[in-house]
Amino acid sequence: MSSKLGNWLIAMGAVFVTVALVCIAAASAKADRSSVLALAGSLFSTGAMMISGGLYVKARFFTTQNSSTENTDATRRVRGGCDLCAGDTPVIHCKVHQLHLCPACLAQHYDFRSCAYVPSTRKPSTRVRTMAKGRGA
Repeated sequence: MSSKLGNWLIAMGAVFVTVALVCIAAASAKADRSSVLALAGSLFSTGAMMISGGLYVKARFFTTQNSSTENTDATRRVRGGCDLCAGDTPVIHCKVHQLHLCPACLAQHYDFRSCAYVPSTRKPSTRVRTMAKGRGA
């Protein structure tokens, strides 16, 4: 699909609508022209459908064009996981070192003399949730 196809559909739809308006004017000049009035109605509705189809084609073309050039996931840093392994949901926050730790990394980091721990308030990211689902948790 291309943007030119959308332009052609819109132009042809505008021509159909214009012919329909001329037919309505012709039907109102004479008293017994019901068939011309029916033709005008069908031309008008066909033209309106062609215009809306052309707008749809153009919108789909621009949507696919913008989504292929823009990659926001690669440029954005993933938040919400453990600060050391970046793989699991953090449960503890070390206030001294400013680290959010998962249970596995807490076992390696634990030092009761120098560290002060509080429950982590960081919400898990969507990446962590999908990794947990993949592991069967």
